[in-house]
Amino acid sequence: MSGKDWTDDFDAPEPPPKRRAPAPATPRRRGPLVPTLLVLGVLAAVATGFAGVWTDILWYRSVGFGRVFTTTLLTRVLLFAVGFVIAGALVAGSLILAYRRRPFYVPILDEANDTLQQYREAIEPVRRLLTIGIPIIIGSLAGAALSAQWRTFLAWRNQVPFGTTDPHFGKDIGFFVFSLPWIMTVLSFLTMVLVGAIAAAGFTHYVYAGLRLPGRGASTRVALIHIGVLGALLALVRAGSFWYGRYALAVKESKLLTGITYTDDHAILPTRTILAVAAVICALLFLAVIFTQSWRLPVIGVALLAILTVLVGTIYPAIVQSVKVKPSEKSLEAPYLQRNIEATRAAYGLDQIQVTPRYDARTTATAGQLRDDARTIPGIRLVDPIVVAPTFRQLQALRDYYAFPDALDIDRYQIDGKESDVVVAVRELNLAGVPAAQRNWLNDHTVYTHGFGVVAAYGNKRGAGGEPVFATKNIPPTGDLPDFEPRIYFGEQSPLYSIVGNSKDAAPLEFDYQDKSGQKNNTYAGVGGVPIGNFLRQAAYAVKYREVNFLLSNTVGGQSRILDHRRPQERVQRVAPWLTLDGNPYPTIVDGRVQWVVDGYTTSDHYPYAALQNLSQATSDSTTERLSSVTALAGGKVNYLRNSVKATVDAYDGTVRLYAWDETDPVLRTWMKAYPGSVKPTSEISGDLMAHLRYPEDLFKVQRLLLSRYHVDKAEDFFGGNDFWKVPDDPAQEQNAFQPPYYLTVAMPDQDEPTFSLTSTFMPTGDREVLAGFLAVDSNAGNQSGVKAPGYGKLRLLVLPRDSSVKGPGQVENDIVSSNDKSADFTLTLSQFLNTNRSAGSKVTLGNLLTLPVGGGLLYVQPIYVSANTASAFPLSRVTVAAFGDKLAWSDTLEGALDELFGGDSGAQTGESDGGTPTTPPPTTPESPTPGDPAKLNAALADLQKAFADGEAALKAGDFAKYGEAQQAAQDALARAIAAAPTGSVTTGG
Repeated sequence: MSGKDWTDDFDAPEPPPKRRAPAPATPRRRGPLVPTLLVLGVLAAVATGFAGVWTDILWYRSVGFGRVFTTTLLTRVLLFAVGFVIAGALVAGSLILAYRRRPFYVPILDEANDTLQQYREAIEPVRRLLTIGIPIIIGSLAGAALSAQWRTFLAWRNQVPFGTTDPHFGKDIGFFVFSLPWIMTVLSFLTMVLVGAIAAAGFTHYVYAGLRLPGRGASTRVALIHIGVLGALLALVRAGSFWYGRYALAVKESKLLTGITYTDDHAILPTRTILAVAAVICALLFLAVIFTQSWRLPVIGVALLAILTVLVGTIYPAIVQSVKVKPSEKSLEAPYLQRNIEATRAAYGLDQIQVTPRYDARTTATAGQLRDDARTIPGIRLVDPIVVAPTFRQLQALRDYYAFPDALDIDRYQIDGKESDVVVAVRELNLAGVPAAQRNWLNDHTVYTHGFGVVAAYGNKRGAGGEPVFATKNIPPTGDLPDFEPRIYFGEQSPLYSIVGNSKDAAPLEFDYQDKSGQKNNTYAGVGGVPIGNFLRQAAYAVKYREVNFLLSNTVGGQSRILDHRRPQERVQRVAPWLTLDGNPYPTIVDGRVQWVVDGYTTSDHYPYAALQNLSQATSDSTTERLSSVTALAGGKVNYLRNSVKATVDAYDGTVRLYAWDETDPVLRTWMKAYPGSVKPTSEISGDLMAHLRYPEDLFKVQRLLLSRYHVDKAEDFFGGNDFWKVPDDPAQEQNAFQPPYYLTVAMPDQDEPTFSLTSTFMPTGDREVLAGFLAVDSNAGNQSGVKAPGYGKLRLLVLPRDSSVKGPGQVENDIVSSNDKSADFTLTLSQFLNTNRSAGSKVTLGNLLTLPVGGGLLYVQPIYVSANTASAFPLSRVTVAAFGDKLAWSDTLEGALDELFGGDSGAQTGESDGGTPTTPPPTTPESPTPGDPAKLNAALADLQKAFADGEAALKAGDFAKYGEAQQAAQDALARAIAAAPTGSVTTGG
């Protein structure tokens, strides 16, 4: 092969230059620094990229999902390669063809040609570089854009039919969900590539005089044919976009509904067919350039297509909407609105909801009214899992290097032969609480490696001092819950990474816990994490985390393992990138291990005619707005949502398991086909795990927001929106945010037995502060291996009459804070009680306002917490308020409040009082150990209990001065108890 470059013209020599270029100056010699730095930079980038990929491979293999990584990676690489080759080849071919078939002699007849000659001279030194570089850049951009659509491609490639056809086009729903997004992606990709190729060809032909502007000479035949063919291809792609855009109308969002409207059906659909045909004709006109050697026909075709697009694609539909539809919108849009209602209810799992259309809730409270609810009342949850989070921290964190989340979770356990709701939290590691003098790489990553234990409190009980009654507590754990492995290596607050494991004869290095005998250390014995016993793996992680101690520290040895990607949601998201995950994973004890349960959702934004819903807006409430441990769903709008997967993450070894929860879901089946073996069948769920699975909050939040409109199931009623509802704001919080749904054990009117449920209320739109509806979903999955309870997931809606006078949550809260009702246990009114505590310097916190369907009506229950205004103070439940109809009562117990509310005897017992000694917070670890003083500790505890009793008596007597003295005495006793308790410090590696 000759020395001539492959991009050179081989038909004729270069035309002689117009002027002689000056001799180039002798370049200044460069030193080796710049090339060396460039080489080092490239090597560093390659090493970082390699380390990232290799450590990812090791991680996926360690959790048993290696095929997920390879499938995803190969799909992305394949799509990038296809996009790169198609775009790069088309652009490169256009550049080369336009240059090689340029005119070889261009006379300089005018200033324009002289300017182009100057451009050609300027381009010539870098022409070869541009011929290679431009296709690479455009190809890379196109490849990256196509690679980003790997989920769309996999869903299209592995699609499973829905088995239901859409009512307009007669196509399976799967066409819209799986095929249409990929088709539109391909059309957009081809449009981008062809536009780039036309731009490259047009610019090159113009600069090298193959393409002339009108009046400045004739264009060459090659230039005309080249651009004409590319233009024809682009017109055909536009024809495809117009054609498939017809189907896209089924998922188009408009002001009234999502899907096809009357105007779409009678104006836009026909015109898009016309435009598709017109685009095909336009393509033929571009090809006519081959024969006519003129741009006249293509220009006319493009102009007519543009005019047609405006006339029939925009103006005509607008006329139809204004003249035809607007005067009779309700009747004309009714069939399409009905289609939208039915599709929305089907897409979000609302089509099987059980509705009580006119629930005439009683508003009068009489004696014995709750006798028929005797099984529901004892299960009323009095412990607010958010308010008591500081109480858990103060009483059960035990050391500063442990922490609890700012929102605790609700679970159920069989205790003493009956199911009990409990408020539960994991005691996780908190590196920020480690003394600053002990913070170093060794301690942060090899000594402090894990949290310890689970703390659980009965949901329906409180201690004598208003503190929670713990079902499991302390280190090591003791209590009523099943025995379990207490070490928490994987959790919501786990450090970025820890290095664990050691040889059998080596002394344990990891800090485990502290007891009276001193510090206990531990060596991780699980199978979790990636072994990093050899130098290459240590080097890879040193590069990944930019930490040389992986190579230098003697604590990293042959038996070492690295635990990273430790947060439950992150682990599940990595092995199931196609899932949308619930914002509130919760811990539970299953088969002797702490397991994090993460609910996974399959979604789509292409379910035809179903309403689009913004997930973030729908799942935001007062909890997500003010707390960090509970988040709203991320992502944009969807119009199909299923809780198709229940995922678990073992808190000890990090094992991730995905279980199919809705095996009929076509979207789940599609992804199971794309990633075979990654999702286990429902039949493999153990009975112990099944007993702790529940209906997910985020799905319920989306459903309730949609039900605020789509409880109306007739188009003629839906159109005006007069019967629409709204989700009430949380009355216990100052910010305007939705009241969160609450897990409660309740019995709906058609149920014989109470069941664990997720509940919410509705109010009518407008200013009326009354209830419009009450929604509950059966959240009890049963306890049978591999089989969901028959009632699980059943939605039940109580619709109150329009003239209902049942107060809404906001009005009830107003009644509570301004109540002049006295309690039989106190000589002051409720508002005086609240104001007295605030005046005494205490902080008053209103707990969750619960709504329960009992006594033939709707009962409100709210615990009220009081805490001292000190750094170490924590909320204690002081009184409970109950409201029914227009009546309100309060007492230091729920049973007392209910009896007072219902004529002296409600007919039900709560069993809430524990009657034990008030719990004193165990001490945090000081810098040096102290043995404690048992005698002083016991005396302080006795004084604390007496102070609580004196405070209660003073409040009941209305003696505010003595109440303040008792509060101060309690704080003093608490401080003395902390000072007298034994403490210890941690011996670490450095």
